[in-house]
Amino acid sequence: MATMENIPYSELEVGTTASFSKSLQHDDLILFAQISGDVNPVHLDDEFAQETPFKGRIAHGMWTGSVVSAAVATVLPGPGTIYLEQNLQFRRPVRPGDEVTVKLTVTGKLDDTKRHVALDCQVHNQDGVLVAKGDARVIAPDKKIKLDKPVLPSIKIG
Repeated sequence: MATMENIPYSELEVGTTASFSKSLQHDDLILFAQISGDVNPVHLDDEFAQETPFKGRIAHGMWTGSVVSAAVATVLPGPGTIYLEQNLQFRRPVRPGDEVTVKLTVTGKLDDTKRHVALDCQVHNQDGVLVAKGDARVIAPDKKIKLDKPVLPSIKIG
């Protein structure tokens, strides 16, 4: 079974990096629309999306944002991290079949008492193209955690 391990505040250093990757599948667009309520046809309707400047379906911007969240929650600082704020600029569309990789870099330890950490967030697609960038502020965990990564049930669309 896969495990997850965090990096507690005391072990974080400016310049520490980590990455996390995820592929966007057709079913992800459906599930994200269902969960969020965002049923914009640019995400769901091939015919409609062909008539947009993107010439095809694209991911919800916040799907990309949620992959950044997954990176923060699972790799840097990892399990036990609490989000305080996130700033993202969407630079290029993410399309079904793309794989995005989030690279997180610690840019500051802002408050030793509250364990606030600043992170630079860069998201690239499989071709190395920057699709989103921004920064986050989080509360890092105070102690080391290593645990089994949950196995989620499969979800069937239809």
